[in-house]
Amino acid sequence: MGKTFVSYNNIFGSLGFDSETVVEKISKGKSGLAKFEDASLLPEPFCASMISSEKVEEEFSKISNASKFTKLEQMMILSLKEVIDASNILLNEKVGLIISTTKGNIDVLESESNFPESRAYLSELGKTIQNFFGFKNEAIVLSNACVSGVLAISVAKSFISEGKYNHVFITSGDLVTKFILSGFHSFQALSAEPCKPYDKNRVGINLGEVAASALVTSSEEDLPMEAVEILGDATCNDANHISGPSRTGEGLFRSVKSALKEANITAAEIDYVSAHGTATPFNDEMEAIAFSRLEMENVPLNSLKGFFGHTLGASGLLETIVGMHSLKNDTLFISKGFDELGVSKNINIIKANTPKVMKTFLKTASGFGGCNTAVIYKKANN
Repeated sequence: MGKTFVSYNNIFGSLGFDSETVVEKISKGKSGLAKFEDASLLPEPFCASMISSEKVEEEFSKISNASKFTKLEQMMILSLKEVIDASNILLNEKVGLIISTTKGNIDVLESESNFPESRAYLSELGKTIQNFFGFKNEAIVLSNACVSGVLAISVAKSFISEGKYNHVFITSGDLVTKFILSGFHSFQALSAEPCKPYDKNRVGINLGEVAASALVTSSEEDLPMEAVEILGDATCNDANHISGPSRTGEGLFRSVKSALKEANITAAEIDYVSAHGTATPFNDEMEAIAFSRLEMENVPLNSLKGFFGHTLGASGLLETIVGMHSLKNDTLFISKGFDELGVSKNINIIKANTPKVMKTFLKTASGFGGCNTAVIYKKANN
């Protein structure tokens, strides 16, 4: 089996419209979260990371007619275009496209939308992105709750390993909408203040919207400095509850264990963990238990939700990209919002930006329905 890499990448979000800008702001501790009091979205104040439709349209109008595309489509196209252009790859039959999202164009179902309700079908989102760029192969839309973004990397790796494609482009995204806000509000999971993953005083999540894109490829030529090799990956569903994780962290434990086995390394060889860290009581506790069972209590760990909020189907890819730049810069980024440990097991939360020479990192994600995904990466440029 040949090597597979995550190569060119782009983040389009509240902290900036390219990965370098976003990472630079993270390194300075700047968060994209803000407090909103917008009764048209939610009767109560909420904290989120959002991009104004006007700003998105302003950027998109530089390349095409914004009125023909939804806000999410515009964001995804803007993000993916940067990756395709940087790669110089001809979109032939050996090039695939994966789109990861939880709810796609869910906002078109709102009464004020100018788009037909059929645009809410995930398949329509796939066709729109595929046709805009002229991909020869049909877009694969991957929607598996909040592991979707990182699972897309695993699926891309599988397609390349089996020879179906030589390259796979991934774009991921979700929006903060009335539907999404009301759903998490009904779980009493939203925080009106910036989230505090793993912290004793955490009270819930913030939501965020972003588009993130990356190229997964078998080619070792012209890799950017932040490129990483995929050493191992695994997905496990613990089937515990429709929204609640296994209290023992079983699914996460097994997925990391399997990824380590494929990577042929030990837990002690992981330099850094980019964890899920939603700042909800059950998720953070479950992760702490799983990492303790894996004997990874001392591995530096962060959650990036304090910078972006929970970006749902984009979060795994977004946080992978930031992790790639963390490796390139040999810098551990702070787990923003964390002050005092609030889980039952000791885990090594990163409390300040810290220089560290690194070769590997682990990205984990957990989602509704009991899904858990883990991917292990290694610096491609040493």
